[in-house]
Amino acid sequence: MKQSIDFTAVPTLPQLMETANHIDIKTIDGEVSLRQFIAGMLTYSPAWLKFLYGVRWFFVRLLGMKQEGMPQEPKIRPETISFVAGKPAQFFTVQMAKEEAYWFASAAESHLTAHLGVVMDPGQPNLFHVLTIVHYNRWTGPVYFNVIRPFHHLVVWQMMKAGVKQPLRLQEV
Repeated sequence: MKQSIDFTAVPTLPQLMETANHIDIKTIDGEVSLRQFIAGMLTYSPAWLKFLYGVRWFFVRLLGMKQEGMPQEPKIRPETISFVAGKPAQFFTVQMAKEEAYWFASAAESHLTAHLGVVMDPGQPNLFHVLTIVHYNRWTGPVYFNVIRPFHHLVVWQMMKAGVKQPLRLQEV
């Protein structure tokens, strides 16, 4: 699949990528809008993922960090996805967004700052590029991320699959 994406078209993304400790880009095709895709991704919450958050609670304690509790059951609809910088989106904060073009949010913790982004491919409007950009904040950042990395890939792929589906909970009834 040929990717025609120009990441320089997204404000501050080149600088964000240049200073990153880890960058992961995954691509998926789907017949949904950007809002539907993001809502599908952020509402993905199967039991096995909740279990992993429970395991994470013990792991971060071993590294001397805190977890503020389990993420709440997502209640997001496409029309409620914020495209306003500084507004919340689950446990993320929107950093920059443009309708039907891109959406970036971040979550900062003591050990690392993670950025989740979705960029639509202008040459192929149903192609979504999902970016994970990680900046380590202290020595526990790479330790933590390298332990969770295999799970990260699995979780992101499953979130992307959920993003391109149009379940009834995301459609008008």
